[in-house]
Amino acid sequence: MTLNDKVTSAGAWALENGHRLLLAVSGGRFPQRVLGMQTLELHTTGRKSGQRRSTMLTAPLYSADRVVVVASKGGHSDNPDWYKNLVANPAVEITVDGATAPYTARTATAEEKTQLWPQILQAYKGYDGYQQRTERDIPVVICTPA
Repeated sequence: MTLNDKVTSAGAWALENGHRLLLAVSGGRFPQRVLGMQTLELHTTGRKSGQRRSTMLTAPLYSADRVVVVASKGGHSDNPDWYKNLVANPAVEITVDGATAPYTARTATAEEKTQLWPQILQAYKGYDGYQQRTERDIPVVICTPA
């Protein structure tokens, strides 16, 4: 693991756990949006364990009929575990504002990513830096109600 990957992993851990702590302390009221993006909790099934796994994310594109998340992991050289889990089992759940609903997740096609990427960058320009920092093509995930 490179130094960049170690720093990125530590930063991702700190953000995730800090977010969880703020939600716990505020009774779920804060933060509902981060950098203008909807916050959510994504629940996947572990591809190896079969157990429910949860991660806190932001959705640069969020509507009632589609939730778009980016598997950036801050520009880490490897995809995040939550992404690997939903590739193995696309039946996920998303919790927003205390309400959990079933979704089906899929990786955007290259054409879809090309269309979505400008909108994603409009929501958070940092994704462009993450993509430049890694050689992997950062997946864009489209979740639709199941």
